[in-house]
Amino acid sequence: MQRVPLAERMRPTTLDEVIGQTHLLGDGEILRQIVKNQEPVSLILWGPPGSGKTTLARIIANEVKAEFIEISAVTSGKKDVTIIIEHARQNWNLQIRTVLFVDEIHRFNKAQQDAFLPHVESGLITLIGATTENPSFEIINPLLSRSRVLVLQPLSKDEIITILKHALKLEKKTKNVTPKALDYLAELSGGDARVALGNLELSLGMNAKVTPEIVKVAAQKRVPGYDKKGEMHYNVISAFIKSMRGGDVSAALYYLARMLDAGEDPKFIARRMVIFASEDIGLAGNGALGLALNAFQAVERVGMPESTIILGHVVTALTSSKKSRQTTDAIKRAMELAQKYPNSPVPLHLRNTPTKLLEEIGYGKDYKMEAGFKHEKGFLPNELRDRFIF
Repeated sequence: MQRVPLAERMRPTTLDEVIGQTHLLGDGEILRQIVKNQEPVSLILWGPPGSGKTTLARIIANEVKAEFIEISAVTSGKKDVTIIIEHARQNWNLQIRTVLFVDEIHRFNKAQQDAFLPHVESGLITLIGATTENPSFEIINPLLSRSRVLVLQPLSKDEIITILKHALKLEKKTKNVTPKALDYLAELSGGDARVALGNLELSLGMNAKVTPEIVKVAAQKRVPGYDKKGEMHYNVISAFIKSMRGGDVSAALYYLARMLDAGEDPKFIARRMVIFASEDIGLAGNGALGLALNAFQAVERVGMPESTIILGHVVTALTSSKKSRQTTDAIKRAMELAQKYPNSPVPLHLRNTPTKLLEEIGYGKDYKMEAGFKHEKGFLPNELRDRFIF
């Protein structure tokens, strides 16, 4: 008989058994109210892997006495949804609620997501979608407007340790794992309970006494929770730029290392540094743009892993540099004026004068070809003469 994985055996069956997500499960919070009122609502559960999205969906369905149907947007299509909707109609006639859980709902395209709308609106199904991606970008607005978006957080290290201790108690192996090994398992998990329990199960299968060394062998190298096209990608690059802007070298180098460790394209990072050099350092350090461009060229020509050193060098320099957004703000103001006044006439005294006739009607009047020459009428169109740009 095949053994059920530890992570599945440890899955909570009631809200009281769930560890973490207190902002959703505390007294008076939304999930408690849903269960208390016995009135399920459509939800989009947004959170990282292993944070409890599937578990919470199952518990809600069980608590409100609804039939729970689970599909994955990766393996299911329109035909599967059609069959489920027909089944939900039969349940409706029998006065049975239907909770449809769609894992990785962001994988469904717009048309597939549209198909849920009339059935969510009529109450035929209560839809609970799970996603690791930002719903604002991945879920259609009509579906978002008919659902509550709940954000799940990665489990904390202490919460992961609590889960591991519960598992060891269940397995009657509390004394088989050293405190340092528990700490290491939690550290490696990245807030993912499934990863932590999977590594624990592997470790227990390798040795009667689990130490950090055993965990290291069992877990090998943890795959970073980073998808180059996903939410984490944008969060990490955002933190990287903001750390450089804030002058925190340690933080900037850490986020740089995370991106490189996850396999991010070093040229992508170098391009962002070129933009940063002009946008955030600007006139405070005119050499920064040249340094960033040199780094980009060096990364192209040298390649990895040596480019790690080059990027680290330039990140440290850019982060340590004085900052100025003077030119960034100025070009922004200039663009706004150009959009608002796209057809403002160029003053006559600044116009090109290729013919004598144009000179006679005032083109180029009183303008002198001298370095630093300032015309008494200025250089902006008349309607913008009092506008501040720089």
